[in-house]
Amino acid sequence: SLLLTPFTYSLSASLDNVRNLSMILKTVHFRKYATCFATKNGIKVTVKNTKCVQANAFIQAGIFQEFKVQEESVTFQIHLTVLLDCLCIFGSSPMCYQGYGYPLMLFLEEGGVVAVCKINKQEPETQDFDFCSTNVIKIILQSEGLHEPYFRLSTFVNAGSSHLDCPKDSDLMEAFHCNQTQVNSYKISLLKSSTKALVLSCKLSIWTDNQGFLSLQQISFVEYYCCPDEEVPESES
Repeated sequence: SLLLTPFTYSLSASLDNVRNLSMILKTVHFRKYATCFATKNGIKVTVKNTKCVQANAFIQAGIFQEFKVQEESVTFQIHLTVLLDCLCIFGSSPMCYQGYGYPLMLFLEEGGVVAVCKINKQEPETQDFDFCSTNVIKIILQSEGLHEPYFRLSTFVNAGSSHLDCPKDSDLMEAFHCNQTQVNSYKISLLKSSTKALVLSCKLSIWTDNQGFLSLQQISFVEYYCCPDEEVPESES
């Protein structure tokens, strides 16, 4: 095995086919760098756009043919664009990370020749999104309905406005919990990147807290957080 002894690396993983891994990573690939947080349960890949959007892609350990984490947790930041390019080239290769100060390594063996790709890691950023406030709205629905929302999506442009309503008793809804009426506005440009994960998911869980922070958990499993835009005037509510 190219992974040598399992005690050599803090993190070691291998896949026969990286297509599913690449597809999940591409759903959060809207910035160059990503922070990886690995435990025995799998890897969480986090990408942030300033302080407005945070996306988390959850890659379960069961996806891999081999997955070992020798420490309680391993955290590092990686150039996501470079990693995706290398995965396309190395295809079905083992991936190893020796620990702090070492690069992430991908191995490819063909005809007895071993090629090694080393990707330098960065210092991980602090994850400072706070979504611990009282949740006032929780909705779980089939993703295909948004490939249609008592829950309304509205957009306003110079030419007019568009509203999409979804009754809470429709077949689309699996759960609907709302303690009070709440209206928040979000920039479409911030939400646009979350649609990449929508096509891979079977369910969508939507949460907002009393500050207007939005959480979109797309159960394949990709999660987006989005800060609210300015307050919506009551005339538009």
